[in-house]
Amino acid sequence: MSAQSPRPIDRGVVEVDGRAIPLPSDPMTLLDLLRDHAGVRSAKDGCSPQGQCGCCTVLVDGTPRVACVTPARRAGGRVVTTLDGLPADRRDAWCDALAATGGTQCGFCTPGIVVRLEAAVASGHDVAEREVVDRQLLAHLCRCTGWQTIREAAVEIASGTDASRPARDTSAATARAELEGGAAQLVGRDVAAGRGGFAIDTAPPDALVAVPLADTDDPADPANWVLGPTVAAARDASGKVQGRRTTRDHTWPIPAPEGEFVATLRTTWTEPAALETDTAWCEPGGDPVGPLTNGGGFGAKLDSPVAAVARSLADREGVPVVAVWSREDTVRFGSKRPPLAAGVRSDGSGVAHVARAAGVAELVASVLPDWEIVEVDVPGPPTSVALRGAVVFELATLARAAERTPELGADVSASFADGVLRLRVDAGDPLDPVVLRSYVIGAAHAAWSMVTSEALTVDTDGTLLDLTVRSFGLARAVDTPEVEVEIVDGDGPPVSSQLAVMVAVADAVWSAAGRPDHWPIDAELASTLRAGGAE
Repeated sequence: MSAQSPRPIDRGVVEVDGRAIPLPSDPMTLLDLLRDHAGVRSAKDGCSPQGQCGCCTVLVDGTPRVACVTPARRAGGRVVTTLDGLPADRRDAWCDALAATGGTQCGFCTPGIVVRLEAAVASGHDVAEREVVDRQLLAHLCRCTGWQTIREAAVEIASGTDASRPARDTSAATARAELEGGAAQLVGRDVAAGRGGFAIDTAPPDALVAVPLADTDDPADPANWVLGPTVAAARDASGKVQGRRTTRDHTWPIPAPEGEFVATLRTTWTEPAALETDTAWCEPGGDPVGPLTNGGGFGAKLDSPVAAVARSLADREGVPVVAVWSREDTVRFGSKRPPLAAGVRSDGSGVAHVARAAGVAELVASVLPDWEIVEVDVPGPPTSVALRGAVVFELATLARAAERTPELGADVSASFADGVLRLRVDAGDPLDPVVLRSYVIGAAHAAWSMVTSEALTVDTDGTLLDLTVRSFGLARAVDTPEVEVEIVDGDGPPVSSQLAVMVAVADAVWSAAGRPDHWPIDAELASTLRAGGAE
């Protein structure tokens, strides 16, 4: 009997999760093909496209690839597997494990992470080992979870311990997530699968896509937006220029105040860095959907203009419109926490010079009433005190250098030694300890990252020079210490843990570093801390 002839390869077709998708003649990325032609929504666009966030990770002939920078034509005749195309039992196992450990919050980044980790398991890697998981996660960014709960989900997958999970009160879990995140937040398997209801995923299929003109300085004016049938087409029409990372170092834009202080601190510009860029859609005459559909970037999107733009353009065009910011748009136009320079006296009072921001003096007075706040004009992006702990986080941490601990809601203690962060958290009624612990670890990661590595380079005229997600300095999994959390079953009503955790962790880490007068601390010192060498 003659050998069976191999099946001919049709280079004009891409097999996506078992479906044959014709390869369009127009040049496009694999992510464009998946989202606009195959209807895949689990693969996300977080960097637009820079190939740096991992949110669009899929398998091409079994090998992980970031779809946003993979030309679609290279997938011709190949098999592409997204999260949706993984075997149902494996997909559900991963999503259940992430939900059980708190390894997902908004859920934007987790589909790509699951795809990569499942590929690692299929290749024989032991994902119960932290070093293995952290190496895989080098291709990914996550702002929410602090990485550790993702590692714990991988251990569950490796050990098959899912049957021992206790039942949970979904309504209590959702209430705790909303309290911690400051916006409506779903909890469960669907969130881990990327089905949290993001505006870019729920917009009608026939919606026009609007993006800002590349040279605009006013993204709130609908006249400065262009329309297209797809995100890629609209961006082409807008003249979008790919963002870059500068080789210049960041600076601390505000000089330290004069006075007799026991400690001083200067901060620089940082990026909120929500992986989901600002997006909203609207029907003509309707109410906009988004950008706060499943989490709000911890305050980063509260003043975003995209919802108003989507409504205005939908009314003008008479069809649904989805307004989408690229990663570069989010960095250029999104609000930042105000940089500052401050000093604390021995009695816990102090002086802070803060980049001008609406409501900053009143905000600080509500927590540190004996501090003098001086607003100064600093060229740069827009500022907001709505971001998680903005200004109060930095000044409350500085106050602890004078052994003063402001009232911040939750009662939190933290220590850092031998490369391990240890926290004890009383946030009243936990409601759901899994969700509370997840947000505690996420806040600890945010504080660690801000003290050790986060910064944006802004030119003297206020122009942002860092426009890629890898230029923000977010601490990666390999950069982040182990976090041990003790959750106290408090008697009082539930309160948010976020600010208290960030202050306690920042104080512990900054103290271990010797309290240098600036964040982020020097790279060499940060490396020593990561290695657990500083006491």
